[in-house]
Amino acid sequence: MGEPAGAVLVHGLWHDGGCWDAVRTALDERGITSTAAELPLTGLEADTAATRAAIDAVGGPVVLLGHSYGGAVVTGAGTHPLVRELVYVAAFQLDEGESVSRAVPGEEFPPTRLGDALRIDGAQVALDPALVGELLYQDVAPEIAARAAQHLRPVDRSVFRGVPAQIAWRTVESTYVVCAQDRAVHPELQRAMARRATRTVEWECGHFPLLSRPDELADLVAARARAAA
Repeated sequence: MGEPAGAVLVHGLWHDGGCWDAVRTALDERGITSTAAELPLTGLEADTAATRAAIDAVGGPVVLLGHSYGGAVVTGAGTHPLVRELVYVAAFQLDEGESVSRAVPGEEFPPTRLGDALRIDGAQVALDPALVGELLYQDVAPEIAARAAQHLRPVDRSVFRGVPAQIAWRTVESTYVVCAQDRAVHPELQRAMARRATRTVEWECGHFPLLSRPDELADLVAARARAAA
């Protein structure tokens, strides 16, 4: 077996690549090179292009990991020829014609309070700071959650309607991490999307294991990177 694949990490809505810092440090300790894609969050097409550019920059085989909305991005970007496996963390593993606002149509899932937290101003959508901790970071250490919240930014409304141009998980193996205590993306919706994955694991955690369980997430990514070598 050769060198393990690298990892390209794709953040979700309102965040930036810095939310992966703890996971990247843990991956370094495990001998896995990584890069965090920086999404403009202006639309799925632009975010997919930014991710494919990040894969190009690595220049070798990669495991492509998406968190939350980042799952929609890796679904489209994962057809890149350097991608060896996809990892979805509480993420939107979308099928043809689906979007973040219309995932797994035809099935009903319990609502979360994420809709209550949205603050719409024209074409921009932000989060109510008073609800961020409860919805996104309920099991994250308070000081870590506070730092993450400082980097939140509005996103373009079109990201919620974006449909992946390609469906990578149909031809590339995938692993789905269901976050069973998630208050933003309901666990039942996650389980429905996870049925599309090659393999599934379930963790008793909230929406942000990259902040609450970075070592455990790094262990999973490192294992998949070595399997993809």
